[in-house]
Amino acid sequence: MGIFGTGQALRRREDARFLTGTGRYTDDITLEGQACLYLFRSPYAHGRITRLDVEDATQAPGVIAVLTSADLEAGGVRDIPGADMPPSSLTPARPARKQPPLARERVRYVGEPVAGIVAESIAAAKDAAELIVFEIEEFPVAVTPTDALREGAPLVHDEVAGNRFGTLEHGDRDATEKAFANAAHVVDVEIINNRLAPTAMEPRGCIASFDAPSGEMTVYLGCQSVHALRDRILACVDLDADKLRVICPDVGGAFGLKFFLQCETVVAVYAAKLIGRPVKWIGERGESFLSDLHGRDHASRASLALDDDGRFLALRASIVGNAGAYCSQVGPIIPWFGAFMSTGCYDIPVAYVDVTMAFTNTVPVDAYRGAGRPEAAYLIERLVDAAARKLGIPRDEIRRRNFIRPAQFPYRTVTGQAYDSGDYARLMDLALARAGWADFETRRAISAARGRLRGIGLSYYVEICSAMGSEDTHIRFEPDGRVTVLIGTQASGQGHETSFAQMVAAGLGVPIDDIDIVQGDTKLVPTGQGTGGSRSMAIGGSALYRTVEAVIDRGRRMAAELLEAAEVDIEFGQGVFRVVGTDRSTTIAEVARSTYAGRPLPEGVEAGLRTNREFTPEAGTFPNGCHVCEVEIDPETGTLEILRYTVEDDVGTVVNPLILEGQIMGGVAQGLGQACGEYAIYDPDSGQLLTASFTDYSMPRADWVPGIDFRFQEVPSPRNPLGIKGAGEAGTVGAAPALVSAVLDALAPRGIRHVDMPVTPHTLWQALEA
Repeated sequence: MGIFGTGQALRRREDARFLTGTGRYTDDITLEGQACLYLFRSPYAHGRITRLDVEDATQAPGVIAVLTSADLEAGGVRDIPGADMPPSSLTPARPARKQPPLARERVRYVGEPVAGIVAESIAAAKDAAELIVFEIEEFPVAVTPTDALREGAPLVHDEVAGNRFGTLEHGDRDATEKAFANAAHVVDVEIINNRLAPTAMEPRGCIASFDAPSGEMTVYLGCQSVHALRDRILACVDLDADKLRVICPDVGGAFGLKFFLQCETVVAVYAAKLIGRPVKWIGERGESFLSDLHGRDHASRASLALDDDGRFLALRASIVGNAGAYCSQVGPIIPWFGAFMSTGCYDIPVAYVDVTMAFTNTVPVDAYRGAGRPEAAYLIERLVDAAARKLGIPRDEIRRRNFIRPAQFPYRTVTGQAYDSGDYARLMDLALARAGWADFETRRAISAARGRLRGIGLSYYVEICSAMGSEDTHIRFEPDGRVTVLIGTQASGQGHETSFAQMVAAGLGVPIDDIDIVQGDTKLVPTGQGTGGSRSMAIGGSALYRTVEAVIDRGRRMAAELLEAAEVDIEFGQGVFRVVGTDRSTTIAEVARSTYAGRPLPEGVEAGLRTNREFTPEAGTFPNGCHVCEVEIDPETGTLEILRYTVEDDVGTVVNPLILEGQIMGGVAQGLGQACGEYAIYDPDSGQLLTASFTDYSMPRADWVPGIDFRFQEVPSPRNPLGIKGAGEAGTVGAAPALVSAVLDALAPRGIRHVDMPVTPHTLWQALEA
């Protein structure tokens, strides 16, 4: 066991309720007098609204109200916050193109909410929606970022010339061009990072309840940050800040999607305020595909300059990202944020990367598990593999020659990031040894004898985590001896209730079953910046570490009074305060209980040893690791089988190895899902989403994912007191490039050098036939 309980593989406390069906999700909540909200959505991708008649719907049985954009505007409802485009040397600063909660004058993507029907039942609301008359003057569409930037493309917003929202950049363009001019070798790749639908197990939903006499609004919302969502709701609807309470029940998967405010919640909140009754909206799976914020969707060109020895001299890349039809809260910045990691784990002297964001007639795009870092890792790893192939250097060797060495940390990249620590070559060698890299050709020959194509691939990723904000945690002993922990991060499957509780239990020496972790309630938890960017343990855990230490310090002060000793003579361990050199002692629980006895307390000590501490990191942390994937392809059908998958990770100090393994395996499954099947495809002519159900959108399946051979090495980060780097997104970042590397290795004997994700059987069969 390490510092404050780190290293213990405790089973998750929360799993008992999840596995027995006693979890409490948004849809499990029913309030007295609750009405239902249904959204009438645009069946068209682009056009000017010429007729919207809701009169018959308003008169339908069971209907309470039908809301349009005009109603919301009359009620003072404002557009949903979105990210502005910062200035660069290439484009000026531009304000966000914010989305109206209900379409105003024009629709810009299929599934855009047009009207909200509030009724006594969801069936009544759906029946009323059938009575709405909706007509538009249809416009042409642009659904991919490259199509949207072509000359003459239809404009998504008339005010945004050429659909180009802006271009941001990293690095030194002149120095990079000079390095390329003098390079012995130049390697180029052009790749697509396919668009993804988040498809969380639990669809989005919310319940808004307004108490008119008090002016209090309570919103139940499965999300990643109640405080962020509260602030965004306040930006849209006129409510008193101190009277808006946001509560997050259990969450069935979030992955970035549930960090952001979307139209339905704003409509529900306004409707509840308007009718004075609770209003519930739960998205159906079809709605999720059409309306959830999508992820990824980049088109990239990149080049790598090398010398004759295979040393990397310079990198340049040009990335076009899809913003969708409107600016979500972070979406337009995600590709640029990810591009910070363009040089990956390699010591590259100069680089230049530009990132252009384009508006399209698609649902807005925002952060999805990894948020820019999987895209950056995929680009650099594809480039490194191409360089190895061109120069005839083994893929592991070219990486080994160019890795950042341990002695170089802290290492500042040419994109401005300061990596904290790492031992890349050692981790790669460990992974390759476990994966049987050295004797792979023997296995390839066995497959070839059976008429199969076998390949092995690797990736080495590094990502930035824990770079967002701070956290303030609170601890107090209750009069009955239980310990309450208030923390502003939020769980959506990560096991926070266990990880945080085991830290507090080990630090204070109290039973873990006596600890209550409270999160996801703006009334109970004063502040919080939520969960995203793998920040919860590195930032929230570090704040908790400091708070535990502060509780012990205050307990020592109180124990000194109880034991009639000097504070400097009080030592603490395993939940007990002792007077040094004597047998006089008292437990921390007894000390805490004494603070409720009505006696005067020492200076700085509050009832229950109530304490809070904040932690703000000086900079981000940089988890990293090596993925090795081995595949076999049937050339007659294109069928792909993943035979073996090996991961060696450095996520810094590990709090709970069992939970860590689950996080990595889940991330790998999502990364393989993108690489092997997932693809949100819009028809280029009509703008219709062609993959709007699980019939057409291929989710990763159990038989896709092999047993994952996962191990880790702890290389602590100096950026926080626990040495944690973060793990929530790591599996996703490394998986896709490893899988595609293996596929291209299998296809190499047939002369195939390029495939784009997803590498479906059809894609592989087409490549082999061509």
